Amino acid sequence: MNIYLQGLTMGLAYVAPIGLQNLFVINTALTQKRSRVYLTALIVIFFDITLGLACFLGVGALMQALPWLQKVILGIGSLIVIWIGIGLLRSKASMEGGRDVNVPIWKVISTACVVTWFNPQAIIDGTMMLGAFRASLPAGSDVFFICGFASASVLWFLGISTVISLFSARFTNKVLNIINKVCGAVIIFYGGKLAWSFLKLMGWVG
Repeated sequence: MNIYLQGLTMGLAYVAPIGLQNLFVINTALTQKRSRVYLTALIVIFFDITLGLACFLGVGALMQALPWLQKVILGIGSLIVIWIGIGLLRSKASMEGGRDVNVPIWKVISTACVVTWFNPQAIIDGTMMLGAFRASLPAGSDVFFICGFASASVLWFLGISTVISLFSARFTNKVLNIINKVCGAVIIFYGGKLAWSFLKLMGWVG
């Protein structure tokens, strides 16, 4: 149980800070039907847990061993993230209209994948954090730790989806548009940081 709780605590610390995944889930909870909100949360949870497992098993080490792979992910990822942010800035949100929009499931899946897996910094940070913690675990306790980590992802994303969805009626079109603009700006900032890291990695800037 102690190892499980350590995994749960570590998982919450890993997923709670506002990032691309949280912004995506929050925006969905504000604009979509309840069924689509929970479906989106489950999709994000899937990608988040798979990323956590990959980090735990050392994908970051693979990126370090194959510099070209890190450059590809960093370059493509930064452009896609910036594009998502620009889309939010240009959008005209409507509480009623948004609820009637049936976003194609493939778009939900692809966006959830991008905001999770196309963030090299998350992969590297996750690998360093989870990899270091894995080294300190007693033999045979990996499963308990991963179960705790996965539980944190489930609790967090279903929790914020429920809270935001329940209180979405309090949000007006104006408030939603402001949130979209803020989220878009934050996402573009993330993408800009990734792009700058890519330029530095390529040696094109000092």
